[in-house]
Amino acid sequence: MPKQKTNRAAAKRFKKTANGGLKSANAYTSHRFHGKTKKQRRQLRGTSMMDKTNLKRYRELLG
Repeated sequence: MPKQKTNRAAAKRFKKTANGGLKSANAYTSHRFHGKTKKQRRQLRGTSMMDKTNLKRYRELLG
């Protein structure tokens, strides 16, 4: 049986952590910042852990 290929789009967006979780960038960070508070903008910087409801689907994409 052939090897499973990694989905390259997912590999560029998500990183696996040592304990098996996934981290990714936050949504809502590309435009329209005038409608967001300073606190929202500050907390959207950097990466965050992916929600457990999505983990199974995205782990399969990463192979």
